[in-house]
Amino acid sequence: MIKQCTFKGLESIVMENDFLKATFIPCYGGKLASLYDKEKNYEWLFQKDEELKVPPYGADFSEYDSSGFDEVFPSIDKTYHPFNGEVVPDHGEVWTLPWKVTILDNQLLLEVVSPRFPYSIKKQIKLAENELQIQYQTFNNSDKPFSFIWTPHALLNLNQYTEIQVPSHLKEVITVEHSTVHLGEWGSIHSYPLTYSLNTGEPLYLNKMWGPTDQTCEKFYFTEKLQEGWCRILQRDLNRQMTFAFPKEKVPYLGVWKTQGGYRGDYNFALEPCTGIYDDVYVAEKIRKVSSIPPNGSYSWWFYIKIENI
Repeated sequence: MIKQCTFKGLESIVMENDFLKATFIPCYGGKLASLYDKEKNYEWLFQKDEELKVPPYGADFSEYDSSGFDEVFPSIDKTYHPFNGEVVPDHGEVWTLPWKVTILDNQLLLEVVSPRFPYSIKKQIKLAENELQIQYQTFNNSDKPFSFIWTPHALLNLNQYTEIQVPSHLKEVITVEHSTVHLGEWGSIHSYPLTYSLNTGEPLYLNKMWGPTDQTCEKFYFTEKLQEGWCRILQRDLNRQMTFAFPKEKVPYLGVWKTQGGYRGDYNFALEPCTGIYDDVYVAEKIRKVSSIPPNGSYSWWFYIKIENI
């Protein structure tokens, strides 16, 4: 079932079946604002109890809503794009733009066109039992390659029972936050999942959460490319898990964002499969760790979210 509704004061589109209820806000960057697990009566996406305000183009992400799943494209950090030197806003362009919405039988089509760069994006969404399936296609309307970083900035609930699971070959991370409490300065390398705090020397399991008293904020990337196209969140108090699946050859990198009170007092985290690192598309192109839409061509991938018992 697909229906039009209102969510936190904004017009929304709801996709719902016996397993899941997914709420999208086309006017707010096509945001997946809520993903509700009907079997466990559990909201998987981080929420704040306040009305939503649509940000203007180029807004500072930190000054607006930090909940739900925002599309980040073509960069995470504010930067100059190597294509033409134009500024890419904080967290990219598309999270602030209105997306055109079309309901196609049991599917949802969302489309957006950049006002500054020669690209457009389509995402086609289907709810198949306990899995939300999103197909992406980007188009480059220029005669030069267009480099980009895409990531699903899906902020998730956390507590002391939350655990991250990743492919077993991922053994090392690099921190990309400045002066973090435990992981040190940007560029510090740590073993994964067990490392040691550079501040206190205590052992830290980077795949675990420490609840609402830690007062830290961390962002790190795995130093190896993904050999398998998945990552997972275990919610052990519910005996439930959420799995992200995607094509590893198209989405080859994985980052993790965790804030446990250290950023705006929020408690959430994000597993972020991505097409380039480390947050800045200009830097990513220089170090050849970026994806690119070919001249007058397209670049496609898929991203599935599945919720089930552990």
